[in-house]
Amino acid sequence: MAEKKKKDLDRNRSMDPAVLEVLANTEGSGVESAYDRFLNMQPQCQYGNAGICCTICIQGPCRITKKASKGICGAPSYTIVARNLIRAVLGGTSAHSDHGLHTTLVLDEVAEGHGGDYGITDPDKLKRVAERLDINTEGRSDQEILREVVDLAMDEFGRINGQYSIWLEKSVIPERVQKFMECNIMPYSIHRTIAESMAQTHMGMDADPVNLVFQALKSALCDYTGMHIATDLSDVLFGTPTPVVTEANMGVLEEKMVNIALHGHNPVLSEMVVKAAREMQEEAKEAGAEGIKCMGICCTGNEVLMRQGVPPLTNFMSQELAIMTGAVDAMVVDIQCIMPGIQAVAECYHTKVITTIPNVKIPSSYYIDFDEARAMEKAREIVSVAIAAFKERDAEKVSIPQVKSKVVAGFSLEAIEELLASVNPDEPYKVITDAIEQGELDGLCLFAGCNNLKVKHDESHYTIAVELAKNNILPVATGCAAGTYAKFGLMNSDAVEKYAGDGLKAFINRLDEANKDKLNGEKLPLIFHMGSCVDNTRAYDLMTALARQWKVDTPKVPYAASAPEAMSEKAVSIGSWCVTLGMPVHVGIVPPIPGSPLVDGIALQIAHDVYGGYFMWEEDPQEASRKLLAAIRERTWKLKVHRAAAEKYETSLSPTW
Repeated sequence: MAEKKKKDLDRNRSMDPAVLEVLANTEGSGVESAYDRFLNMQPQCQYGNAGICCTICIQGPCRITKKASKGICGAPSYTIVARNLIRAVLGGTSAHSDHGLHTTLVLDEVAEGHGGDYGITDPDKLKRVAERLDINTEGRSDQEILREVVDLAMDEFGRINGQYSIWLEKSVIPERVQKFMECNIMPYSIHRTIAESMAQTHMGMDADPVNLVFQALKSALCDYTGMHIATDLSDVLFGTPTPVVTEANMGVLEEKMVNIALHGHNPVLSEMVVKAAREMQEEAKEAGAEGIKCMGICCTGNEVLMRQGVPPLTNFMSQELAIMTGAVDAMVVDIQCIMPGIQAVAECYHTKVITTIPNVKIPSSYYIDFDEARAMEKAREIVSVAIAAFKERDAEKVSIPQVKSKVVAGFSLEAIEELLASVNPDEPYKVITDAIEQGELDGLCLFAGCNNLKVKHDESHYTIAVELAKNNILPVATGCAAGTYAKFGLMNSDAVEKYAGDGLKAFINRLDEANKDKLNGEKLPLIFHMGSCVDNTRAYDLMTALARQWKVDTPKVPYAASAPEAMSEKAVSIGSWCVTLGMPVHVGIVPPIPGSPLVDGIALQIAHDVYGGYFMWEEDPQEASRKLLAAIRERTWKLKVHRAAAEKYETSLSPTW
């Protein structure tokens, strides 16, 4: 039976034509990628899939079966599943918060006057962040404002007690803060919460599944806080994104150029490499190339796409296949979502994998310690390695799929607000709320998350987004989901004509008409690219802005989230704070929760009663589309009913759901 299951699964588990071409070209070559390893891993452990395998202490591993209904310590399935859930959330929270802390420490040096190659690129964003945090900006220099903003950010990581998280409190609406306080999940700080959560899940500690789940949600709010800090401070450091135009997919590789793939999640490195590459074109020409071209993978790619117009090469699942084109001279990595397998693949080609961060190393790769105090010096060293590698390229191994699509990206919240203000300068977000009230739009949906070979690469992302767009849902996207839409041509105006429902098309066309003198002749895309994984906070800020426009709590806003191909612990933490902040959240890969009907029920049903948000597990993309539409339309209908009642009885709209 196991052998039959292996044979039924196809290695070509992607709908991306560029990926399929590379897989075909390397068939039988002996070069192993994730697509091969997925098949070799079948059948996967069903105890792990259900979340009922415990390895927290070394009495185990303990797995729950009909024969053994409890672990050796006596922990039942609901305790094991809940503890595993917290630890998954903590993995995501730690990853995002480490990113935010890194950015904070760079700006700490800038505030002290020791920033070197870094500085304040967007002083207006600095002032907006400071004012949101109730930091005085009147009559103060940028350096003075920055010093106080950075000090508060540092407190958000290390505060022991006293003041609850200020960054969280000032980034969401008061009704959410009140809910967090009522449920005792309002955190003091990120690092304190991570420590107390790890302690709570140690062997012999908390066994109450409800208490454990609430602690997971508290930890997830720290994830949101760390992500928001990362986004806010990255904008200050490198600039708030505005619309840019480029291309995406493997066709952006150029045979006669030095091709540098920037991979990971942190713009502190990638911004400098892009700058160095632009300055070192002559060195590349001396080596026989026509120049240097940078391109992005995963969220580092999204960061430099949004601010610098660097083209996306591919997304998470196919990162190894970029090397297998034979045309990537260097893959420069920083943090998160970097497959260790890239080095083994690179050794079959001339490509140099360059790691740059002390806690992200891969055996046999190049390691260049990226010292922020010597940022441009180190960036030039990285680019020099890529130029040297170009000379070693084997032309017979080069095969670049000629697949690419036009991309219009760079839609920060500020950029979206500016688009809306061209229609309604006084109340920009009323443009969206009016469109929903008048039936032009049915609502909005955020698409996020990575890829997962448990489903066909890119297919669920693509199918659900297109289906919702046809039904007049305004789609926004981040992370590797955005990478899918960039690759498949869903982030340009042609997709509006091809896929948008009549209402969504009219809405986007109205924005186009109002902004025709501001977009350099470009038209708006079907799906708005809002950035990297940490920029999911931008997408939630849009939900908050709509709630403020309507004067309601966020669970009333017809806005859902979907992670059609969720993969990492970060997806678990993001999904958890989305639920806590009031969003219906679809997840296309069932997380390791169903082993406890109690914990599963909390996620799918009880969460709605307490927080207004809830999870939906659904792997079939068509069925997922129906569930998302139903969730969004239910909120749109309720808003109309509540508004009609308020008008009838001459009262204000009730903020609660």
